[in-house]
Amino acid sequence: MLFPTATFAIFFMIVLPLSWLLMPSVHRWRPFIIAASFVFYSWWDWRFVLLLAGSILWNQLLAVRIHRAAGQPSLSRSLLILAVGGNLAILGYFKYYDFFVSSTQNLLTLVGIDLPLEVRTLVLPVGISFYTFMGISYVVDTYRGDTVPTTLEKFAVYLSFFPHLVAGPIVRPNELIPQFDSPRSARRVDTSRAFYLIAAGLFKKVVISSYLASNIVDEVFANPSQHSSLEILIAIYAYAVQIYADFSGYTDIAIGIALLLGFKFPQNFDSPYAAVSLQDFWRRWHMTLSRWLRDYLYIPLGGSRRGAAIAYRNLMLTMLIGGLWHGAGWTFVVWGGIHGVGLCIERWRRTRPGASTEELSVGAAGLAWRRLLTFHVVCFAWIFFRADTFGVAWEMITGLFTGWGEPSPLVTGGVLLAIAVGIGSQYLPARVPRVVLATFSRLNVVAQAAVLALSLMVTQALGPQDVAPFIYFQF
Repeated sequence: MLFPTATFAIFFMIVLPLSWLLMPSVHRWRPFIIAASFVFYSWWDWRFVLLLAGSILWNQLLAVRIHRAAGQPSLSRSLLILAVGGNLAILGYFKYYDFFVSSTQNLLTLVGIDLPLEVRTLVLPVGISFYTFMGISYVVDTYRGDTVPTTLEKFAVYLSFFPHLVAGPIVRPNELIPQFDSPRSARRVDTSRAFYLIAAGLFKKVVISSYLASNIVDEVFANPSQHSSLEILIAIYAYAVQIYADFSGYTDIAIGIALLLGFKFPQNFDSPYAAVSLQDFWRRWHMTLSRWLRDYLYIPLGGSRRGAAIAYRNLMLTMLIGGLWHGAGWTFVVWGGIHGVGLCIERWRRTRPGASTEELSVGAAGLAWRRLLTFHVVCFAWIFFRADTFGVAWEMITGLFTGWGEPSPLVTGGVLLAIAVGIGSQYLPARVPRVVLATFSRLNVVAQAAVLALSLMVTQALGPQDVAPFIYFQF
């Protein structure tokens, strides 16, 4: 069930009033919202609901056992390994089985061994990466003593809550579960911000992302050799904007929907293309995943506590695994590797002698250069993220140098405007959206409804007839 569809609109118009009607009695609300979330998830394939239910039962059972084993380090650690291993086994089977089988076959073929292995072409359950990571957070935080296992009912709401279920944000147990303890108050709901986020998210997804995908990105990445260098360059910039508008648009809608239901999600994007370094980029892009990788992978590996060499190793491993999390393909590993190498170089620059003095001397021109460099490193990495194969990625890269002066019919004013809006909006002063939101919130209900209706009409008029699924649904 996609957010920008009539089906979801009908679903939400039913769920929202019933949710607030039942909210005074949380013991009635929780089963209702679990059922609603399962209906939402089952819209793709009802069989995957069994997988979600299994994840809920598995993580709750092991979290309770880990908590009871506190004071028994050996037992609690074994239970943690079992819990995390079970989560990763399911994720690995559905997401990486065919990838590892085909990679193994290719490797054996290189050394002259012909070993027939079955490729099953498994259907990837939507959102499995996101709710698996949230399940791991729950059991790991329990093991660390950062959280205490809640009831099965509350945990089921936490893991299956439909606003975040299929593409995040990745919400930590202590960020969301305490909000289920008592009824929400409708009077405290920031409806102005919720409607603003939903309208902005729909515009980014339906208008900007869809327009760039259909007018240049998909065509160029499908056959780079048939396009000029200018078209390839603009397509790379367009994809950078497309994936940002698509994913941040989804996040805005998800946060807005959760707000209307009375719940707060953490922020997931903060003008990532205004970053002055790759480290800064990852503090702004998919922030909940960045923090997850830091707290549950980089730091457990040792972080930067064991010397420079170990820190570089941990950075590379974190980004390589982060790349593989995004997709079962070596192109995603290369994407993560590019970011890993860049982060290692930045760390070396920060820690070398005299680095602190140099940082203080950077002026406006220096910051502009860093933003430009960071943006282009990110865009270069996006080539491998978007390309279906290394062959396509190589054609994109070589095509940047071999086709200048050729006709570029795909580089239109509309494409350039969409790119400019997507990137330029991230350089607006932080007070601008606050002023817009404050102005909107001061309008009376009728005026707010009129503005919102006009916004939806514009989005509908400028958007395509059929909206493609969100990009991160496949991860």
